[in-house]
Amino acid sequence: MSPKKLVTYWVQLFNQGDAIKLAGLYHTDAVNHQVTEEPVCGKKAIQAMFESEFARADMHCIVENLFEDGEWAILEWKDPLGLRGCGFFHVIAGKIKFQRGYWDKLSFLRQQGLPLPSK
Repeated sequence: MSPKKLVTYWVQLFNQGDAIKLAGLYHTDAVNHQVTEEPVCGKKAIQAMFESEFARADMHCIVENLFEDGEWAILEWKDPLGLRGCGFFHVIAGKIKFQRGYWDKLSFLRQQGLPLPSK
């Protein structure tokens, strides 16, 4: 599967809140680094991260742009509440080896009614 097709499927599974199938799209030793958080290493840890995040927040990804360049897919997204971000996916042999996401954590926490970090 091409990087662009894989990320299209990733968005579908993300919007379904399916942490198990999402984790299945990653290599066993993959890294998911949302820059507002510490990197999450390994498929099992990535699945646990998605399970935790889906349990605490109502998240939905609307694709604004999706590009492919060689082994990379670049996703520009928004959510129904107006949050925007982008993600970079390194896809090797049909699975995600590395992912990095950029988004505004403070806006996300406020929109979701979640506790803000203490100073």
